Amino acid sequence: MSKQYAKVVVNPVAGGCSVGRDWPGISRQLNDVGLSFDYEFTKGTGHAIEIARQAADSGYRCLVVVGGDGTVNEVANGILRSAHSGNIILGIVSSGTADSFARSLGIAQDKVGARSHLTGQGRALIDVGVVQCWSQGRPLERFFVNIADVGFGSAVADAWKRLPNRFGRSINHTLRIVEGLRCLMTHRNKLMKLHIGEEVEAIFSCDVVIANGQYFADGMQIAPHARLDDGLLDVVIGGDVGRFELLKIWPTLYNGGHIGHPKIRERKATTITIESDEQLLVEADGVILGETPASFRVIPSTLTIVV
Repeated sequence: MSKQYAKVVVNPVAGGCSVGRDWPGISRQLNDVGLSFDYEFTKGTGHAIEIARQAADSGYRCLVVVGGDGTVNEVANGILRSAHSGNIILGIVSSGTADSFARSLGIAQDKVGARSHLTGQGRALIDVGVVQCWSQGRPLERFFVNIADVGFGSAVADAWKRLPNRFGRSINHTLRIVEGLRCLMTHRNKLMKLHIGEEVEAIFSCDVVIANGQYFADGMQIAPHARLDDGLLDVVIGGDVGRFELLKIWPTLYNGGHIGHPKIRERKATTITIESDEQLLVEADGVILGETPASFRVIPSTLTIVV
């Protein structure tokens, strides 16, 4: 990317507001690795989508995100809504609390590696997911790059958005763990009807994860067999797992050890629809989008990432 001029999209409140405080140093590091750029700070939810779309339409061919998974999702959506999306390269400076998509890509988490790769030649052409659901009584369609979720995970993501977000990355991470455990104690499994390809089943489920990448939440390797470029979504179906049983499984989620549990199944698919008599929250890349019914599909080989 060193020979091209980049637009850098900066979310100052990412990482428990760490990005806003760290930006002068990050900016110097980007200059030091040879990146030519200008930048713009986001001002609220959805703003990064508009910044990215306008940048793509204005002729930028390199966009760099300084933020977490939600900001990456917004910038990806802005790129993919542009007529020039096929010519855009997306770079990521991992600066959020979890940075699950960066983990799925194998982008270095250390400060030096997470900057210097931006001027290298590594590229990955990845698949992108599309979710369609309902938001405030209206249909909504959104791209996602990493993972979407209906069930316990989306309930936790909804609780996380109400946590204070000004104490830095480490405290933010701790608060999320505590809130996740609190949600576990009040969670109830839901009856869902799943349409996976041509198959239909009704099950009581603690969670259904639709994965393009491997990692989500606070570094859980929820879909260890997912690949970002295989043209498929990995569907991880948690069955009628009780609260205390799920608490026992919890540590294994970080290394993929939950796969093989008798109440957890994996499927690969290109489409999945989730229905329920209740309106269940739908989350993608850490962002609450709306409610069920929801459908998910994959678009192969759609977005180019610097790796």
